[in-house]
Amino acid sequence: MTLIFVYNTDSNPISSLIDLGRKILSPETYDCSLCKLTHGPFTEIEAWKAFRISIGVPVEFLHRDEFEKKYARHFEYPVILEKNADFEVLLPKKEIDALVDLDALIAAVKKHLPAKA
Repeated sequence: MTLIFVYNTDSNPISSLIDLGRKILSPETYDCSLCKLTHGPFTEIEAWKAFRISIGVPVEFLHRDEFEKKYARHFEYPVILEKNADFEVLLPKKEIDALVDLDALIAAVKKHLPAKA
């Protein structure tokens, strides 16, 4: 089992600059709720970093263009997937968009993790 977090943004430098501008100047227009929850304008939020390190399963974090190039699959982004033989949507865009804060995201992801021995 691998968890794959796919952000609703592309990985190229121009997209990164546009995203940064939107986050700072007009956050309500920023399209990636997953990024809003896990990152500040310049860096990853420390509580998220600590959680993802401690998650206990392999994880991938990809921009939508990276995901589509690597896996030749398309979803509505952002999305959190479980990859085994195929992909299973754990948290679709609608649910991620509805999360109120980072604690809610962490709780939602924890529901899908295997129990630790």
